[in-house]
Amino acid sequence: MTSWQESTSVDLMLDELQTWAVVGLSGNPHRTAYEIAAVLQRRGKRIVPIHPSVPKVLGEQGYATLADVPFPIDVVDVFRRSDSAGRFADEAVAVGAKAVWFQLGVIDVAAFDRTIAAGVPMVMDTCPAIEWRRR
Repeated sequence: MTSWQESTSVDLMLDELQTWAVVGLSGNPHRTAYEIAAVLQRRGKRIVPIHPSVPKVLGEQGYATLADVPFPIDVVDVFRRSDSAGRFADEAVAVGAKAVWFQLGVIDVAAFDRTIAAGVPMVMDTCPAIEWRRR
């Protein structure tokens, strides 16, 4: 495992942090974000859909941006292309999220470095479902 998947950060997010804002979560049940959000819910996590055009997904109220969420966010889970993902790590730090997770295939080394430097744990290029299976 690379430092992008440090076990202490993975364990913190999977075991201790409960409220997961899922960036890019739409109402399309055939998309990976939807499937993983459902896995998070089955594991007891509260999901918060972040998508500009989706009011509600999997029974949870959606918000257009992280800044619009009126309660604390523990983890910002990003399902966006690598070239547009970094801004969500920055927004996660700005709103006081406790951690950031970039999904499998989502890689932005500069965003990782900025997030870690800000004191916020980050996991990159893996998926909660994969990490739960490794246990």
